[in-house]
Amino acid sequence: MDFSYTEKVQALRARLTAFMDEEIYPNEPVYEAERAEAADRWQPVPVIERLKVSARAAGLWNLFSPNPMHGKGLANHEYAPLAEIMGHVPWASEVFNCSAPDTGNMEILDRFGTGAQKERWLAPLLGGEIRSCFAMTEPDIASSDATNIRARIVRDGSSCVVDGRKWWTSGAGDPRCRLIILMGKTAPDEPDKYRQQSMILIPRDAQGVTVRRMLPVLGADDAPHGHAEILFEGVRVPAENILGAEGMGFEIAQARLGPGRIHHCMRVIGLAERALALMCRRARERAPFGRPLAEQGVTIERVGEARILIDQARLLVLNAAWKMDVAGAKAARREIAMIKVAAPNMACRVIDWAIQMFGGAGMADDFGLPEMWRVARSLRILDGPDEVHRHQIGRMELRSGGRA
Repeated sequence: MDFSYTEKVQALRARLTAFMDEEIYPNEPVYEAERAEAADRWQPVPVIERLKVSARAAGLWNLFSPNPMHGKGLANHEYAPLAEIMGHVPWASEVFNCSAPDTGNMEILDRFGTGAQKERWLAPLLGGEIRSCFAMTEPDIASSDATNIRARIVRDGSSCVVDGRKWWTSGAGDPRCRLIILMGKTAPDEPDKYRQQSMILIPRDAQGVTVRRMLPVLGADDAPHGHAEILFEGVRVPAENILGAEGMGFEIAQARLGPGRIHHCMRVIGLAERALALMCRRARERAPFGRPLAEQGVTIERVGEARILIDQARLLVLNAAWKMDVAGAKAARREIAMIKVAAPNMACRVIDWAIQMFGGAGMADDFGLPEMWRVARSLRILDGPDEVHRHQIGRMELRSGGRA
């Protein structure tokens, strides 16, 4: 296998890097100032909206989409290095209309949606006119096993009635959110537990949809994006709002999560690269007890170890992306599970070293390290906790008898 980037990807990397240098990094202080000064933190940050216009004009829009009608038609292993570049700044991917959960929602709408569903929801999402959220996790069950889901989707004539309680519904706090894609049970008595679930499209303003609270992530509210606990009480929508077909919910979820994990892992590798760059700069600038940190053995070893860990994680992710492209997500389950454990743990470690290098400054928000750590740490839980993925890897390895 050859992980060298094609000329097309190299050109996109150069254009994206230039945009980051010219537009994103210089506007990081502007972003922080506008958030701090906002009368309502749950409104879009103006600088992001301005930068979206520039990104679209630069032809750097919907880069995630494998459909050439919507983006650049990139395969997973081609998009991966672009996701890493965007990942250097936690909010940058939104500028290019490449942020979660919209990317995953757009992908499944494109793949499983009807013409009418695509016209109503996919087109405005691709255009950046609206945003969306994804309601899967529930507070009353062990959601790491999605077959436990209790939310019900019940047919009633030409309608479906939805009842349930969801949380960690990312993006629901954004005032531009117009669509909820919900996973619930349509056939709880189906013998095949993987055919009990379906997905349904619910307008955000549908009667019976109540946001009970916004959930902080390790002390941060993540406004204006946010993560909501939502109550669905007798929410009635047309039956044609079912995505794909009844009983396809689990299959659609897996199709959504595969590429999404590639995106998440490459973005967090970008964060780790940023943390390492900050750590190196700090090591050269600070000289406690008359000796630069960069000359101290523990610093040199940590910087070297960070480089090893980052490059290892990147190669694992590129391998998983390549296997998905050539053999499909199902064949790449082991590789996808491996990166979901390896990349966030690596990033947590590297970012923690950077915080330690900065000392007191690392605990404040001046250099963005706490936000980086929150992103990396939360990724060890979202899209499946480490323990589930390790268990899956271990079971597959035991079934295969060990590769040796």
